[in-house]
Amino acid sequence: MADSETPAGPGRAARPDGGFDEALLAVLFTQSAVGLLVLDPRLRLVRANSLVEGVVTGEYAGRPFAEVFRLDDPDGSEQLMKRVLAGEGPVRDHLVRGRLRRIPGDRQFLTSLYRLHGSGGPDAPARGLVVAVVDVTERERGRAREAALTAVRDAVGGFLDVSTTCRAFADALAPGFADLAVVEVVDDVLRGAEPPVGPMPPGTPLRRAASGRCDSVRGEVESGNGARGRAPGTTRHLPARTPYALAAADMRARLVPLGPDTDQDGARAVAETGAHSLIVVPLTLRGAVLGLVSLYRCGDSEPFDEDDVSLAVTAATRASLAIDNARRYEREHVIASTVQRRLLPQAERQQAAVDTAHVLLPGRDSGCWFDTIALSGARTALVVGGVAGEGLQSAIAMGQLRTVIQALAGLDLEPEEVLARLKDTADRLADERASLPPADGLHGEPLSAGCVYGVYDPFTRTCTVARAGHPAPLIVGPDGRAVPLDVPEGPGLFSADSALFAPAAVTLEVGSLLAFCTAELLSGDRAAERVTRALARPGRSLQQLGDDIVYALPDDTRAAGAALLLARTGTVSDHLVATWDLADEATTPATARVLVRDRLQGWGLDEDTVDATELIVSELVTNAVRYGTPPLRLRLLLDSTLTCEVHDGSTAAPHLRHARTVDEGGRGLFIVSRLASHWGARHGPDGKVLWTEQELPDGPPDPVG
Repeated sequence: MADSETPAGPGRAARPDGGFDEALLAVLFTQSAVGLLVLDPRLRLVRANSLVEGVVTGEYAGRPFAEVFRLDDPDGSEQLMKRVLAGEGPVRDHLVRGRLRRIPGDRQFLTSLYRLHGSGGPDAPARGLVVAVVDVTERERGRAREAALTAVRDAVGGFLDVSTTCRAFADALAPGFADLAVVEVVDDVLRGAEPPVGPMPPGTPLRRAASGRCDSVRGEVESGNGARGRAPGTTRHLPARTPYALAAADMRARLVPLGPDTDQDGARAVAETGAHSLIVVPLTLRGAVLGLVSLYRCGDSEPFDEDDVSLAVTAATRASLAIDNARRYEREHVIASTVQRRLLPQAERQQAAVDTAHVLLPGRDSGCWFDTIALSGARTALVVGGVAGEGLQSAIAMGQLRTVIQALAGLDLEPEEVLARLKDTADRLADERASLPPADGLHGEPLSAGCVYGVYDPFTRTCTVARAGHPAPLIVGPDGRAVPLDVPEGPGLFSADSALFAPAAVTLEVGSLLAFCTAELLSGDRAAERVTRALARPGRSLQQLGDDIVYALPDDTRAAGAALLLARTGTVSDHLVATWDLADEATTPATARVLVRDRLQGWGLDEDTVDATELIVSELVTNAVRYGTPPLRLRLLLDSTLTCEVHDGSTAAPHLRHARTVDEGGRGLFIVSRLASHWGARHGPDGKVLWTEQELPDGPPDPVG
């Protein structure tokens, strides 16, 4: 056994001599892959190994660790070191941020702290700290890039609005990847138009769709005069011979260091935000330029490098796809909204005894509609409906249903019968869609629609309503109290349910309010109460009441779109109506002619109208005396048109015949159809009514008697 070796006792390891310790320290401080620093109890630098001594030794000897590494949080790191010195145990893998004088930019270090104690063991006073330091800046940058790309993947693509998609894209990049991100989109793209193919033509207007920024540059960006000129929503033309114009021209990304001698936009960014590094990436898809994204790093942030450019290009590619999808939806939405607007009434229609107003909220739902239809006898049909879904096909289906219901209303059918026949039409439309080829996108797309149809009669002051998979109307009396109307819900228009439609009728006071709403307006807690409360406000016009209802809506209702039809009930003035009960006698037509001439002359109508009306009434009364049953009743109504009505107790429906030359009769209704603008028959529980309408050449005169 050599003299220098000491035999180890049981349970004891051989202890190296002092030379071994020196050799071990020499290896650690010259060949370790980890930076090692020795600090004294006052946390000042004593020694550093060869990995970091060229960076932190020299003038830094004897200085505090936080000052050597210029830490972002020196106080927090100092408190942590003091706890280790106090014997609370080592700290491993603690991430700190700082800067080194000889290496530009922010650095990130993974530190481990170990207490140095004397020969007395762990209980002895601390002689200092050993700090193991690993520069993980590149690793953390890689993680940050991956996190930024993940944020872009998660943020974009979930919206069908170009501006919202751009905002999500900007927020995903700043402040995590860039200090400031600005997304500009070709102005026409925001409205759904096709983007220009190939290099962006000079002079193409770009609209600032979104921007994201970190808190450190927020105030500077929002306070500068130049920034106010580039606020979100403003447009600009790309100045020539700038990185922005070049990127849009050749569709390649640019990495540009910024300084006072850069272009005007770059100089503005330097002055307002302290930006020193810029990446400009064109937003391109299939050879078309959608816009630009400009990324800035400001202040003490690390400048961009080529790896950052690669990430920006990848992120821009994903954002371009999302923006284009949103653009396509926007284009279809614009087309669908235009079709919807063209298919709906273009102006308020004046009715005999009902004042109406409507509100149409634009939104995703392009299949809702409303209508007011003048019926015979001064009655008014009030209609609101909706086809579920978005896009052009919903608007087309809405137009088909609205056209059908207008035609059915002209037949003077009861509300439940109108909806029954409308559902028959809807079933045929559904069958046509189901018979499309499987490759057609509409083949498997279901149809769903609802409708509510009401008729108000001013003479009886009754409103009869039927509904098909649609909310019932809300009614408020002149005193502000809700009027109950329990309308059984019928099946939806495209449903497989074959249940019958059942009407409900309510008698209303003059001045009552009816609100026909699509389902979106009545969604949410206490929605019906909210609408009813808005309708009860006195002294408000119908349009103001409609606006009040909209103001009280939840925000998400406005995004969906909705339709509202308001009606205030009234009556027909006694001065504009004349009614006679007629005897069932052969001389009754002559009597009716005399009564009509006297009344029309009293109303001041022209002689041609009086003669035509006299002949119409003679033919209608003659038809009722010959083919009808008592009681007989004649009514004239003067409004925007002149209406003649003859009621009898028979339910037999008349029909127009074309008499031959040698026939002595059969020309009555033919003559009526030539003299009147419109004519028809409506049936009720006590018989039928033959009616005609005549246009007044000079409009309705002021009645004089």
